[in-house]
Amino acid sequence: MNIFIIGITGRIGRLLTDHLTDRGDTLSGLTRSTRVQAEFAAAGIETHVCDLATMTPRDLATAVTGADVIVFAAGSNGGERGVTEAVDRDGVSKTIEAAHLAGVRRVALVSVFPESWRERQLPANEEYYFAAKKEAEVTLTHSNLDWVVLRPSLLTDDADTGLIALGPAEVHEHISRGDVASTLAHILHEPSINREILELNNGDMRIDVAVSRAAQNRNRQEAI
Repeated sequence: MNIFIIGITGRIGRLLTDHLTDRGDTLSGLTRSTRVQAEFAAAGIETHVCDLATMTPRDLATAVTGADVIVFAAGSNGGERGVTEAVDRDGVSKTIEAAHLAGVRRVALVSVFPESWRERQLPANEEYYFAAKKEAEVTLTHSNLDWVVLRPSLLTDDADTGLIALGPAEVHEHISRGDVASTLAHILHEPSINREILELNNGDMRIDVAVSRAAQNRNRQEAI
């Protein structure tokens, strides 16, 4: 497949490129650095040097033209509100419009668990981040695209386990970024998983089996 990754320079984005390259996919994405662009070019990955916060939907449409799917894996991680609005909220709206302009049907969004860190007193900027993520989900799920929303639990840099829990509702605990990237790579190669929100946590099921079951459940729903 031809896959365009918004957030390709992030930790999940970079891990995702490894999984998709191993599958033989053609990858491209956005970067704000010419140095990073050269790094990706050496790996055979095309990147466009621009800033998601300032580019127009038409600019983005030009970049994503020809893609089979757009992955939105960018995030501000609860920083300054203006950045959260520009990336986590408006960035998704911009991606939806660009997808329509470029004729790309499928968009996969890496989001967050709605109840993440609800046992703690979060700073106002982080609460705003969760609200922006939710607003982005609403905007995407109300579009006529073939969307997928993946909500990972607390992200860690622990070693991959290859074992997950995946479904419409899961317990919020933790999961490694590597397992998130691997799960997302499998989901992208299951076209029957569309217009669906999936929550992702550590678990005891192999990633390929969990994603296959999610696809089977989707097919059963459509057959009813």
